[in-house]
Amino acid sequence: MSGTGSIAEVGAPSARSRALAVLQVRSRALAAVLLPAAVAVVLVSARMTGRLAGDPWPAVTLVVCAVAALVLLAGGAFAAVVLRAGPAVTPTVPLSEAAAPDLYRLVRDLADRMDVPAPSAIALTPDCDSWLEDRTHPAHRRSAISAGPESEPGAAPVLVIGSPFLWWMRVAELRAVLAPVVAGTGPSAHPDIADARGFVRGLDAAVDVGGRRGLGWIAPPARLLLRLCRTDAAEMERGVAAAASDRAQGVDYGLRIVAQEQVGLAYAGWDRLLTRVALPAWRMGRWPAHLDAGVVSALTELSRRDRLADGFTSRLGERPACDLLEQPGAIDEATSLLAARLFHGGPAEAGPDWSPVDWTAYPEEVVDRKWRTEAARLHTALDALSVPAGPPTATPAPDSTRPAEPPPTHGPNASRAPAGPTGPVGVAAGAGAPPAYASASAPAGSAQSPAAPAPSVPTAPSTAPSTAPSPAGDAFDGPTLERVLGHLTDPGGDCLAAEALAGRLSGDLAREEHAAGSREGSGKARGADTVPLFPLQPPRSGRDLLADHVTALVCCAAVDSAGAGPGLDWLDGPVLLVGGERRSDLAPRVLSLVEDGDPGPLRDWLAELGVRPDKPVRLV
Repeated sequence: MSGTGSIAEVGAPSARSRALAVLQVRSRALAAVLLPAAVAVVLVSARMTGRLAGDPWPAVTLVVCAVAALVLLAGGAFAAVVLRAGPAVTPTVPLSEAAAPDLYRLVRDLADRMDVPAPSAIALTPDCDSWLEDRTHPAHRRSAISAGPESEPGAAPVLVIGSPFLWWMRVAELRAVLAPVVAGTGPSAHPDIADARGFVRGLDAAVDVGGRRGLGWIAPPARLLLRLCRTDAAEMERGVAAAASDRAQGVDYGLRIVAQEQVGLAYAGWDRLLTRVALPAWRMGRWPAHLDAGVVSALTELSRRDRLADGFTSRLGERPACDLLEQPGAIDEATSLLAARLFHGGPAEAGPDWSPVDWTAYPEEVVDRKWRTEAARLHTALDALSVPAGPPTATPAPDSTRPAEPPPTHGPNASRAPAGPTGPVGVAAGAGAPPAYASASAPAGSAQSPAAPAPSVPTAPSTAPSTAPSPAGDAFDGPTLERVLGHLTDPGGDCLAAEALAGRLSGDLAREEHAAGSREGSGKARGADTVPLFPLQPPRSGRDLLADHVTALVCCAAVDSAGAGPGLDWLDGPVLLVGGERRSDLAPRVLSLVEDGDPGPLRDWLAELGVRPDKPVRLV
């Protein structure tokens, strides 16, 4: 077949010789399974001809025949699993020829120029990479994972293209980047290479099958065979890549060098867009519907800020590769939903709790909601730390004729100050707070009351005066920034209150994520199909969580009392806008409070903007 003759000339050892080495591992495994049967045949033949007469040969023959039968049975079952187990298939968005006729025409023209078979189909993946993927395994057809010409026996591989490339690259650049990928269909069609790849994929699928109940014995021999052929399989793939690169030398070679720079730039912008912009929305139950269009804005902003990227935006006047698609908006939405599933583990389809969000609505529907949710969680954690953990009866009843003393707003005792009016644990939590805060603090009060439902508290007029409360009490009567500042202030620098609050936030967030995972766990797949396949960020430390929550509360206070607003930065995600300008000087002041217990820089910053720390903040 065309495109297979040059692989023996590229690399030493060649891809074909490495493929034969992989097949030798399979042959040796087959010989090991057949060896007991061969010995049994020899013993039975010798017994029948009278050459092994007398003891102990009858017993030896019987034992060898039994062992041979067991080995053949186990080997047959293992071979059946390897042949029938479906290899893992990358989740992609299929792209039919009717949806992208110009893109199919471009790929076929590349294949004709390099004299290799054209890919059987094209699919998109929300990643900055492109590759060929074989989808001709019978298990894929049985499970309807793959349908169409790409699933027929002997069909060419499927060309998988990273969707960010289509939106950021120009048509000529995409053509230059895809040339060596398309050239790989030639070596892939060689019978020995295709057979070796099928054997390795079957072993990998068998390891996954070994995780099922009753089939655990499948995994150890499959892992052993994978270890034996690992080096040869890796060298085979390197040889195939070298052969494909050599064949593509004559197709837009000069432009490919420039296009590779765009690949690195696209990867950097895509990573920042996912981790800084998309991830906060996913955590709020929303998924940006046009991530590929957003990466263009992110990379344009990166080009503006980075002197190394000067001149890259001048390319935007050329024809973008997304013009090769008939409906780029619909395809962008499909790949954006797939990105949320792969990188965050979101549902496969949109729903009431998993709805798309447009970029124009992102500041109000994601940024503002994220800040107020984190601020509510921060005050709930403060409620849990401020209220004693004992039962309600352990607290002596206060004297109703004696006015309550205002709680301290500063110092180490601030963490033990009650969040609302003095009273039994779990009774009228947040009674003196605004309605938004009362609803947010109610779960914390109930969680701290393991006893039976608290007795009702009469709402008769109390002996307290009806005049406005003192400023000291105002700081703790609602979800105010002053309450957090007083709790975290530590002149000694030990920051014990910050450590306790950070630990409480970590526990609360872990419980929320566990509860969300339990609700969605029944619909998740097993093994290689489990999502998310590629988590974006490692777990955050308690101090990082505390700094994020304090920052969110400060932003809420600025929005409510200083006329600031939420904003979106394409590279940094949620930002605070004051007078239409981004304020990027908040983070070091929050860290000074969280890590050193010094509220001075943050208070100066608040005073400069006119933010009132004692004013209650509106929460979700």
